[in-house]
Amino acid sequence: MPSSPVQDYIEAIHADLADEDSGLLADYIPELTRADPEWFGIAIATADGAVYETGHSRQPFTIQSISKPFVYGLALEDHGRSDVFRRIGVEPTGDAFNSISLESRSGRPFNPMINAGAIATTGLVQGRSHEVRFQRILDLFQRYCGSPLSVDEAVYESESRTGHRNRAIGHMLRNFNVLEDNPAPVLENYFRQCSILVTCRDLAMIGATLANGGVQPITGEPVLRGEYVESVLSVMASCGMYDFAGEWIYRVGLPAKSGVGGGIVAVLPGQLGIGVFSPLLDDRGNSVRGIRVCQRLSLDLNLHFLNSPRSRRPAIRHRLTGADMRTRVQRPARQRDALAGLGATIRIYQLQGSLSFPATEPVLREVLGEGLPVQFVVLDLAHVCSIDTSASRLLFELLIQLSTAGIRMAFSGARPHSAFRRYCLSHLGPERQELWLHFCDARDALEWCEDQILGDAATCDHCSPCDLELLAGFHPSEKDSILELMRPCSFDAAETVFREGDAADALFFLISGRADARILLPSGEQQTVARFRPGVVFGEMAVIEDAPRSATVIAVDVCSCLRLPLEDFRRLAETHPAIRMRLLENFLVAFSRDRRSANCEVAALHR
Repeated sequence: MPSSPVQDYIEAIHADLADEDSGLLADYIPELTRADPEWFGIAIATADGAVYETGHSRQPFTIQSISKPFVYGLALEDHGRSDVFRRIGVEPTGDAFNSISLESRSGRPFNPMINAGAIATTGLVQGRSHEVRFQRILDLFQRYCGSPLSVDEAVYESESRTGHRNRAIGHMLRNFNVLEDNPAPVLENYFRQCSILVTCRDLAMIGATLANGGVQPITGEPVLRGEYVESVLSVMASCGMYDFAGEWIYRVGLPAKSGVGGGIVAVLPGQLGIGVFSPLLDDRGNSVRGIRVCQRLSLDLNLHFLNSPRSRRPAIRHRLTGADMRTRVQRPARQRDALAGLGATIRIYQLQGSLSFPATEPVLREVLGEGLPVQFVVLDLAHVCSIDTSASRLLFELLIQLSTAGIRMAFSGARPHSAFRRYCLSHLGPERQELWLHFCDARDALEWCEDQILGDAATCDHCSPCDLELLAGFHPSEKDSILELMRPCSFDAAETVFREGDAADALFFLISGRADARILLPSGEQQTVARFRPGVVFGEMAVIEDAPRSATVIAVDVCSCLRLPLEDFRRLAETHPAIRMRLLENFLVAFSRDRRSANCEVAALHR
């Protein structure tokens, strides 16, 4: 299978921004100046554990301030909202991350994202010793990431040696009894917390854990109790980007946190986490490339969390193969035999709901992850309410990827003038319009796929009377006896053979051409319910039941038939009872085969 369009997309963003060299390395922590300005990684992790990454996504760097909201979540679990709120507020300040922002009367930090609030948060982590408390913090991030982590001791020592401003903040917190003990051990834990080594991929998994309600998507381990996920996301949304928080939430619209190590983690609740790493910072201390990546992702993929609410209902309603679903075509035995065993090479996905990037990405992952040989993919959009631009982009790229791999892709059920159709046709251009395959419904699309497999056999327009399927098992002399009763007849294209409600007077054996059976809907429209190919019989239901015709049959093109009058069929009971019984048995076999196929389809729809 080809690569994922999601992977191709983030690689394209990485290539577009790789030459961006504005910004400076953080120098107030001397050890951070050793970072390579060329380091640049992007990772996206979904709430069900899929990861896309590119660039220096596995390059370790120190987490720095990105640790703040997650340690805040640990403090909430240790003390509850009320006790934590009594010590640390949640109001944005518009100040820099290292500002000394304390409420004038209480001395309470304004929020847990500035250093003052973060130091207070670290002081709230419970444990019988400061070593145990730090180990709990390290364990927390290992559970978020789903992998072992360590501390960059050189960065820790650099921070500890130069962190005079943070020490001053610590003593002020002690003065107001926000910290109840000696602030020195708390500050050392804070410096070590900021020096934990993570990767861009780790950040994406941390974000995905929050997106997944606090449960690590891959390990399945609960990391943060669900009741506190919204609290952590709230402070990330309002305060996570410091004095850039307002513009960030306006332009990007994702709860996020940045760190002076060059990382940014962003979360689309219920859907995915984003990790970006590039150590060149702007004058606010945020990664220059990181901000631009998140802006691109949010704009291109329509990720702003204040857009219309997204359903967690899966976009794939049903997944079927060509062996599971029936077409309307009644094919002769030789065509059915040719298709036997090849139905599994046709994949049909019935989609539902509103398609956005988060809803569509799992569809691409499943389509591209098929292990068995696939020749055709059909996406049925009949139950899709809307397709936004980001989903249109992904589905179009899937079409191109599959086409390049020699797999034909078709759509069914989309509105004829939908924005999605216009998107695909405009991006295909005049030279590739043949790649756009759209059918009214999935059964029409499946019929096209089967015709492609059959090749010339699908267009065979003639059948010898002796090869009629209903005559299978008869001795040649018995066939002659039946054929003597049949009357040749023909119909022009679009001519009606018989109408719904007519009295049944004959069976018809199709020798050449094509015919359709249609019923009248309450809306007044006609719906095709069966399509006949040379070698099959039609009109038998009303004859066997002695009831009016249940459908109208119309010749699609010039048709030649053999007509068996009803009175002659009945007379066989007297003249050739064994022949009549064998005919009825063949009718029953055909009916049983059709019923078995219907049962298989119902079972497949409930898998």
